[in-house]
Amino acid sequence: MASPPCIHVVLFPFMSKGHTIPIFDLARILLNRKIAITIFTTPANRPFFSKSLSNTNINIIDIPFPENIEGIPPGVESTDKLPSMSLFVTFANATKSMKPQFEQALESLPPVTFMVTDGFLGWTLDSANKFGIPRIAYYGMSAFSSAISHSAASVLHTEASDDEPFAVPNFPSIKLTRNDFDFPFREREPKGPIFEFTTEAIIATSKSYGLLVNSFYELESIYVDYCNRTSSPRKVCVGPFCAAVEPPKEQQEKPSYIKWLDEMLEQGKPVLYVAFGSQAELSPEQFKEIKIGLEKSEVNFLWVVRRSATSEPNDEFENRVKNRGLVMTEWVDQRQILSHGSVQGFLSHCGWNSVIESICAEVPILAWPMMAEQHLNARMVVEEIKIGLRVERCNGSVRGFVKWEGLEKPIRELMEGEKGKEAKKKVKEIGEAAINAVKEGGTSWQALNELIHELSGRGQV
Repeated sequence: MASPPCIHVVLFPFMSKGHTIPIFDLARILLNRKIAITIFTTPANRPFFSKSLSNTNINIIDIPFPENIEGIPPGVESTDKLPSMSLFVTFANATKSMKPQFEQALESLPPVTFMVTDGFLGWTLDSANKFGIPRIAYYGMSAFSSAISHSAASVLHTEASDDEPFAVPNFPSIKLTRNDFDFPFREREPKGPIFEFTTEAIIATSKSYGLLVNSFYELESIYVDYCNRTSSPRKVCVGPFCAAVEPPKEQQEKPSYIKWLDEMLEQGKPVLYVAFGSQAELSPEQFKEIKIGLEKSEVNFLWVVRRSATSEPNDEFENRVKNRGLVMTEWVDQRQILSHGSVQGFLSHCGWNSVIESICAEVPILAWPMMAEQHLNARMVVEEIKIGLRVERCNGSVRGFVKWEGLEKPIRELMEGEKGKEAKKKVKEIGEAAINAVKEGGTSWQALNELIHELSGRGQV
């Protein structure tokens, strides 16, 4: 009879789908190395965890989310359910109240070898230190965005104009504008709740044992090396997580959107996948321009719409495009869509999960960044690794309004033009390198093994 696993890892993702799903993949990667896993969540998020991690022996512990938080409706325990992203800091700070229950649960567990907790849960460092457990942070960001943010900080607040390009110190070939950085970090004197929360999280990360990066060294070697020379803790590329795990077995009954994609594939019709993540908030005016742009582009598309974007009166858009367009308003399996043979382009907000999933699926990107570090990711996608194009803003600013003409033209170019073909060729090369990185003997495979070996002190895993 085999002895039980001697390495035990605690995982605690932030309460947001984009932060949680990669941690599920990491959990499966660790399970494949015969490591015991305990993962933490909250009661309202538990069903999603249980469904996603079914058929595994992962121990799921839920601890109560704080109640009576000003502005947060009862039962809201995930950022995608927030009435507005303006409540993010309130929501994130509320998680600090979970610390006593977290520590109580840690006390009841078998010895923990190390924990991986979200960067937004900086308070878990105190808990880790209390129990003598090494804490590894995880943000779900690229090394590129971390390195560029760090390097640009010294000059960012001296630039005169929001849209005047400037060279990034240490990376002179990279040109950015202040508008490539989110509020309040692009301000001359950044301050306020978001700045304070982020600073607190960064300090906790700097005092942690390490920082996992859902990327691979070959893609970002310059930026990983820069980060590891100039800041703490050590960044370790152990991804892409999504390339290192087997895709879930196909359901007996295919979702309606996969059936539709199957039909498109049978008819030889390439499809543009359109999704802006669970956090993006589009104005009614911008939503209208997207519809016009998609309609006039005449390409086939699958558009995933979230929040209240569809609450405006029906203008029969869906009827007009029904033979070549499908609009989905419920949750979809993005990875399953991107890996479908019919999908040949991705109009994306450039969240890092979406970028890395697109790379692994070898699908070129039409970049439309909206918030957080997405503008930096878009720079990387379009200008550095050249796996995509950008939408065209009507006033030239990276944060300008996008009219339908600024969508129609690049959509056609991505799906049918020469630049689209070049991006497709490049993303295929990088996608193959991503798969090789997580295979046995690859850079990410080796880096994770070395980290586990280092932390466990029990020989090679």
